[in-house]
Amino acid sequence: MPPDCNHGLVGSRIQMDFGLAAVSGLLLALSFPRYGHPALAWVALVPLLVALSGCYRGAGRVQGQSARRAFQLGLLAGLIYFVGTIYWTATVVVEFGGLSTPIAVCAMLLLALYLALYPALAAVITARTIVRAGAIGIWLSPAPWVGAEFLRGYLFGGFPWVPLGNSQVTVLPVAQSASVLGVYGLSVLVALANAGLTVAFLARGRKRWQVLATVTCLMATVVAWGTWRISSEPLVRAGVPISVGLVQGNVPQELKWDPNQAETILATHVALTREAVGRGAQFVLWPESSTPFMFEEEPVRGEDIRSLVRDLGIPLLFGSDQFEREPKPRLYNAAFALGPEGRTKAVYRKMHLVPFGEFIPMKKWFFFASPLVDSLAEFAPGEEPVMIPIGDHQASTAICYEVVYPSLARDAVLAGSELLTTITNDAWYGHSSAPYQHFAMASMRAVEQGRYLVRAANTGISGIVDPYGRVIAESVIFERTAMVGQVRFLTSRTIYSVIGDAVAYAALALSAAMVLLPVLLTRRRRERD
Repeated sequence: MPPDCNHGLVGSRIQMDFGLAAVSGLLLALSFPRYGHPALAWVALVPLLVALSGCYRGAGRVQGQSARRAFQLGLLAGLIYFVGTIYWTATVVVEFGGLSTPIAVCAMLLLALYLALYPALAAVITARTIVRAGAIGIWLSPAPWVGAEFLRGYLFGGFPWVPLGNSQVTVLPVAQSASVLGVYGLSVLVALANAGLTVAFLARGRKRWQVLATVTCLMATVVAWGTWRISSEPLVRAGVPISVGLVQGNVPQELKWDPNQAETILATHVALTREAVGRGAQFVLWPESSTPFMFEEEPVRGEDIRSLVRDLGIPLLFGSDQFEREPKPRLYNAAFALGPEGRTKAVYRKMHLVPFGEFIPMKKWFFFASPLVDSLAEFAPGEEPVMIPIGDHQASTAICYEVVYPSLARDAVLAGSELLTTITNDAWYGHSSAPYQHFAMASMRAVEQGRYLVRAANTGISGIVDPYGRVIAESVIFERTAMVGQVRFLTSRTIYSVIGDAVAYAALALSAAMVLLPVLLTRRRRERD
């Protein structure tokens, strides 16, 4: 018989469990930019899973934690995970929201605590499955983790920031799996490797080496296929090429809407546009809210932009707010596409707005943040993707935060987009991790959809990513520059663009089965008795 793993002092055991959960939270946070490394993601969940197993190395048997303890462990790991990755939100609301530092820190902690509820839910489901099924519960742990991650991206408007799979976007052979499974499929792969390492850690003898061999074979297969996909490079030789210019005006956020700076800001963008076209750009992008005025509301300045486009003979995509008067007044964060003749070809209105940046959810509950609530100009959401005509081809755009939603890029490709673009203003985030995390999540959309992605950011990071996730061009943050690079209009479809987030839905279904099946079996036994 294997030794009982419930030995030693209860107090020290509890401390060790919470210590392991804290280590997992730290490793998760350090799996992402700017200060982390993707290798840590492959072991980040192991300490938490060991704690949830209720057993330590060599015991040979796992018993699981109570639902209450599992919730606490998952909550602690999640809290550290999200404090370590979204800490920058406190700085944003201090500098631009008018909140005091203590209140801003509390607001950031509340957001992190809410996000931590999802790992806590996953931990409860995993621990209860371990109680009923032993080590099988560890092997099944990727399902509740990814199911909770997926829900986090949709419930209450969603906040799909730094999903586990996105940690691998720079590990190109691994990242290729996103073209089949999406970012949530990558989360499954990483979580499954963590589960295997946990089972191996807790096992003894031959079983340990069998599990390690299984995990190694799985990862070798993923890496081999990804390496082959990159080396074959069919997408970088297909399609119609076009040179794209990216304007990074580097306008400080505090000056962006200063009327005394309007002429200077516009002149900067005009000069950088002329520079890009002089270097061969055939299509130019300006960042989100790049005009220091509402494009449609100031005809004289608006005509200056139209004249620039006619003079250069190139299409231009730029961000500017839009005001709609009928049927009722609405303010939109919009992207305008001008054709070479200077006419407006398309207007895209941002559909996924930033909570506490562009609207206040449940406003009455945030009375303590009144400076932010009272000063915010609330935007209305757009309703549908809009194609941007560029000659005989079509592109799509995502404004800022929208690019972190896999489904929006997929919807655009299904609607006919041959090129993904995104425009953003990351000046809010300063020199924190946020611009680097944001760029990494945008890059994942290129791999998922098998499309080039171009990104124009006010203060950076601007860049071009190819369909394999390789960064062709990348700017330095807080640098005024015009970048030019070649991309291609592509029409082929990845498997992920066809099946969408099927892996995430399967994870939800399996998680539901892990919860409901034992309940149904217990009820049936009682009925028999």
